[in-house]
Amino acid sequence: MSRIETTRQVMAPELRDRSQEPAALGMIGESAALASVYERARLVAQAPNTTVLIVGESGVGKELAARAVHALSARRDAPFVAVNCAAINESLLESELFGYERGAFTGASQRKIGIFEAAQHGTILLDEVGEMGPGLQAKLLRVLQERRLYRVGGVRPVELDVRVIACTNRDLRLSVQEGSFRQDLFYRLNVVQIEIPPLREREGDVVPLAKAFLGQFAEEMRKDLRGFSRAALERLIDYPWPGNVRELRNTIERVAVLTPGPVVGPEDLQFSPVFGPQQDLDPSASDEQTLAEVERAHITRTLSDCHGNKSRAARLLGIHRTTLAKKIEEYGLG
Repeated sequence: MSRIETTRQVMAPELRDRSQEPAALGMIGESAALASVYERARLVAQAPNTTVLIVGESGVGKELAARAVHALSARRDAPFVAVNCAAINESLLESELFGYERGAFTGASQRKIGIFEAAQHGTILLDEVGEMGPGLQAKLLRVLQERRLYRVGGVRPVELDVRVIACTNRDLRLSVQEGSFRQDLFYRLNVVQIEIPPLREREGDVVPLAKAFLGQFAEEMRKDLRGFSRAALERLIDYPWPGNVRELRNTIERVAVLTPGPVVGPEDLQFSPVFGPQQDLDPSASDEQTLAEVERAHITRTLSDCHGNKSRAARLLGIHRTTLAKKIEEYGLG
């Protein structure tokens, strides 16, 4: 064995260990809850065929955990493909997932592989799986059981080698009881469950995340933003973060846009007027204003702060650009 080969064998595990640390996977924080999520992801990653169900409130970082499972597994060099089951019309979702053959329907001029085939040998993430309709649930169950699929309009099976991870912010057990989600599919997906607690229960993660986001945006915007004052950090910790990590990220992006720097103070932190701490609201105004008026004012201010850039405003508001466009039309802000 040559010296080069020996060195490579000695160094590779060390390099691999660094790349698999939580922070390197985007799992930033110091809470015991986050450490538990990482450890569970690490364990299930060693079983590359096991189906995983990741649950938690919107914005807690479910896709990040799914990507960690993939990155820690033997499938890491193969594709990771994510699809939001709620974002695609159900009539189109089947062909998006399973692909279709030429002539399967009007406009199908050639064969197209679906997301499952695109993820071959890798991992597919079915985000918001609880929004999937009953007909497609039955077809997904069959794919999971047989590990093969039929393209829409096809008669030949396509063998699959992919790990399936599903995410939801719904209580699927309750959905099963209500009859909106198949019990057999729930058990098929829920082989190993990873539950991600909300940010308000992970106090040790708020400051590391805020610092990481500030550094990221400062670099992107080429601004001199060196950190937070002690009072600003205390305010971040005290805030309940109903929108979880997504809201924290949007808040820090807003800070990066509007704060001249170099140190972020408590006065620079702007929380949602609906969900922010009670002291941030004007009680006399809240008695007179309707929720719609508060929302309209918040959207107007955010658009002004972003100089009319709707994409950036939508990110700061934590909503899709199409949703913002509807709100602008609804409130006559165009």
